[in-house]
Amino acid sequence: MTSAMLLRIPLRAALFATLLTLSASLPAQTASKAKVPPAKAYAALDALPDWSGIWTLDFASIAATMGGPPPALKGEYEQAYEAWQREVREHNGQVADDGSHCRPPGMPIIMMAPQYPIEFLFTPGRVTTHHEAWMQWRVIYTDGRPHPEDLDDTFNGHSIGHWEGGVLVVDTIGIKTSVALGMGIKHSDKVHILERIHLAKDDSNTLRDEMTIEDPLALEKPWSLALTFKRSRGEDLIEFVCEENDRNPVDTTGRTGFH
Repeated sequence: MTSAMLLRIPLRAALFATLLTLSASLPAQTASKAKVPPAKAYAALDALPDWSGIWTLDFASIAATMGGPPPALKGEYEQAYEAWQREVREHNGQVADDGSHCRPPGMPIIMMAPQYPIEFLFTPGRVTTHHEAWMQWRVIYTDGRPHPEDLDDTFNGHSIGHWEGGVLVVDTIGIKTSVALGMGIKHSDKVHILERIHLAKDDSNTLRDEMTIEDPLALEKPWSLALTFKRSRGEDLIEFVCEENDRNPVDTTGRTGFH
């Protein structure tokens, strides 16, 4: 045993003893402070529309959305997008990304993956969207809470919602600025997404997500998107582990390249 190893042993013992002392001085905590919602809270879910099953984005829907008018960018965001387009042209479509391809796309792109379905989970005080892609989820709080003042930005942002009849109205802020609105399209920390999600009036197996994106720093005017999902009741989501087959090299600066 080396002298360095002998030195580490008493240091670890001293650290462990310190941690035990600190833990003993802390007030006793109960196993969990979470309260089980009363039965009537679950019964209230029966009044909500039936969004059971899994939902797959319609290819025609995403093609129409992406083929429609692009967002009206302005200032540095317009310049950055034009620079990205030039790089695409100059390198035959191969443009390095800002991060690993195993990083989740975040909002709003997580709602636009036509090859990966989603499902909606209704529980008291929240609606959760469970995504096969990147095994992601979004929590939409429907218990009346506001957005927190000290919000930490995340990939999918912070979402609060309420029901207007059969329409779930969702308000999302706090999305990381590293997340793109679309390929090469960046936004500021002021981005705000409003969604109206509902079943189609003429088809209970069709779900619509009418999305409006606002950003006073990046967009000249709100950008509206219309997404359509089709229901399947006989399938399940499957496991998605991107790292298991990640073949895109990432350099020392964190940018993703191509083989």
